[in-house]
Amino acid sequence: MSQAIDSSGRIGPNAITRVAEALEHRVDLKTQQAVFAAAELQHHLTEPPTEMVDENDVSRLHQALREHCDEETAKTVSLEAGRLTADYLLAHRIPRPVQILLKLLPAPLAARILLTAIGRNSWTFAGSGQFSVEYSPRLQLRIDNSPLCRLLRANNPVCDYYAAVFEHLFRQLVHRRTRVIESQCAAAGGEACLFAVSWS
Repeated sequence: MSQAIDSSGRIGPNAITRVAEALEHRVDLKTQQAVFAAAELQHHLTEPPTEMVDENDVSRLHQALREHCDEETAKTVSLEAGRLTADYLLAHRIPRPVQILLKLLPAPLAARILLTAIGRNSWTFAGSGQFSVEYSPRLQLRIDNSPLCRLLRANNPVCDYYAAVFEHLFRQLVHRRTRVIESQCAAAGGEACLFAVSWS
């Protein structure tokens, strides 16, 4: 399954640890072990990473998830892992006073402030990929050269993990009815991964 990847970025450990946590909730131990073994990360099941990880590890893990689980299970695991990651960020990375302020602001302004912060820290989830935001004609997030789907080929968008992280953060900090939908994915032939954000 291994495939050469020309990249050198590093990503926060949540991209691995939360997948492991979500897998534990959704599949049996044998499948958990198969996914992590295929990604050459079986040691992380017993020793979860606590530092930044090589983005190649994340690419292999998300490839293995899609290869060893059916499409619905892989999607469910990815979505849960994304929500768990967002919960971690809310609990440990986004200061409480900032969260309170964002909730008090009009949604468009809160979104701009939140996305500015996300952009400054995008290397922690996009690695060597590039994160950008388009505000007009509609709010859209873009990740070029996404490590999450770099090894994947699919008929539909597969970056459910990213979509869930963005959506949960927006629902908690910007507008509770926010929806984030991946409208284009590099794994499905798109030039980049695009995420449409709306709350009306």
